[in-house]
Amino acid sequence: MKNPSLEQLDSLRAILAETEKLYSPNACKNSQCIRERKSKYADEVVRTQFAIDVDKIIHSPFFNRGSDKTQVFSFFRNDDITRRASHVQLVSRIARTIGRALRLNTDLIEAIAVGHDIGHTPFGHKGEKYLNALYNGNTGRYFNHNVHSVRVLQEISYLNLSLQTVDGILCHCGEKVNEEYPCGKLTNFEDFHEVYERCYTEENAVKTLRPGTLEGCVVRISDMIAYMGKDRQDALRLKMKVGFGDSVIGKSNLDVIKNVVADVIANSMDKPYLSVSRDVFDAMVRIKDENNEKIYQSKEVNEQYDNTIRPMMEKLYRTFLDDLKKENKSSPVYTNHLNEMFGNHYFDERGKKKFSDDDIAVDFIASMTDDYFLEIFGYLFPDDELNKSVKYISYFDERFL
Repeated sequence: MKNPSLEQLDSLRAILAETEKLYSPNACKNSQCIRERKSKYADEVVRTQFAIDVDKIIHSPFFNRGSDKTQVFSFFRNDDITRRASHVQLVSRIARTIGRALRLNTDLIEAIAVGHDIGHTPFGHKGEKYLNALYNGNTGRYFNHNVHSVRVLQEISYLNLSLQTVDGILCHCGEKVNEEYPCGKLTNFEDFHEVYERCYTEENAVKTLRPGTLEGCVVRISDMIAYMGKDRQDALRLKMKVGFGDSVIGKSNLDVIKNVVADVIANSMDKPYLSVSRDVFDAMVRIKDENNEKIYQSKEVNEQYDNTIRPMMEKLYRTFLDDLKKENKSSPVYTNHLNEMFGNHYFDERGKKKFSDDDIAVDFIASMTDDYFLEIFGYLFPDDELNKSVKYISYFDERFL
């Protein structure tokens, strides 16, 4: 094996320095990377510090789970609709396109994008809602997928990601459309942990968050751009009987991405914040409202969640809490979660659990894919009538033939 020579390493440093000269004054420089603990990769020059974050995230075993986590349409058998893993790739591509045009740090953008949904539950935002209700009912604390993404990466996986990356992940939720996206404050890990903890203890704290870097703001708006048109595309592929109105940004996924990205770039170049035109802002609001009415609240999307997934999740949650309390080592929460792959940082030097039983039960359920969730319920409760309640629309349903 041959490693780069000292001369080659110097050349790589010079290339990085020349690259950073092209950055906007509003970009986050690689030299500004802040980590909570000393890193063995601190002096690496083959990869930037934020590229190291990307690699850490995509090699996490939790990252693989996104390939079978629902984005919106949980009960359709169709390989052509969006899952969580493809969504994060779409966000990354859109955000990198905007970031490159604005001369921002695209490695930081990619790190935030690939990690932003790693803490999401099975069964999309409905699963998130049910898990929050269970967790809050027992502890008084709140579960939010963006906050849990940070927990997965920093506390469970112990990846020592940069402050800029975890801040962007924590603050990525952009459900409220804005004409301008200014940055928040980015200071140190002590302040970050205070904000992070407040998201657990204050119900609406997550709604007040703003990324501390312009790169984080780019991912935040790209998250919306990625799903607004794609959810419509998926609905039409599933033969849902919906009609969508036209607007200045179009109604197809291609048009929405192309037109909003172009508008963001045109309105944001050389500014310390992101901005969109008023007509584009109005169109985005209408699309989100229309999607909510015609897709997210539709009977086809929602009819099985409350009567099936919610009671299943409650039964699993109570079972895992009981198993943890009794230290039932044969339970799946031990054999399939508190194991060598996921559980290395759950115990202290004396073998005692570092987290509450509620936190561990939440971690396990949130980590599950949709299929695993249903499989483990059937495994633990084979005679429960809920197993018969899950009805999928198959590939060969008459609507697709």
